[in-house]
Amino acid sequence: MEAQNRLFPIFLKLEQLDVLVVGGGNVALEKASAMLRNAPDSKISMVAPFFREETLAYLKDYPQVQLIHRVFEEQDLDGRDLVICTTDQYDLHVEIRELAKQRHLLCNVADTPALCDFYLGSIVQKGDLKIAISTNGKSPTLAKRIRAFLEEVIPDDIQTSLDSLETLRKELKGDFASKIQALNELTKGLIFKK
Repeated sequence: MEAQNRLFPIFLKLEQLDVLVVGGGNVALEKASAMLRNAPDSKISMVAPFFREETLAYLKDYPQVQLIHRVFEEQDLDGRDLVICTTDQYDLHVEIRELAKQRHLLCNVADTPALCDFYLGSIVQKGDLKIAISTNGKSPTLAKRIRAFLEEVIPDDIQTSLDSLETLRKELKGDFASKIQALNELTKGLIFKK
């Protein structure tokens, strides 16, 4: 039987959620910066006994990110919606994953797909167009290469097309099916038209 990615993609409004990142190293910076690039007003708390200088330098422009300088404690999960573990301590990650599960919190453990409720995919963004790419946790490198390809082939002026289509969508009359048909006709070849 052919392998199938059974993940269900969603786009979260991170500004409305409370995220905990456990760790202060390179991976923590990678995860926090990915969230902040996509949702600059994200409410993030990071807990770690130390934070790398690069992490501190990056986060100085995000005053809403709370840094907690100590080891993880169970009450760090209070009021959270998502938890992301980024340390090199597998046993700690297993413990946090179990605590999160008891509280019905979604948990991501970097580089440990078996402990993850969700993955952070590779993202392409041009204006309002956003595409998330997943390899089901098998190859982040391939996802990054696909992202680079899409960034190259999607025109930089795609926002103009999106704005025009939004205006047309609002002006179209008729039932839902006829609107979809009209928009399908308008968008044929739009992105890759030379």
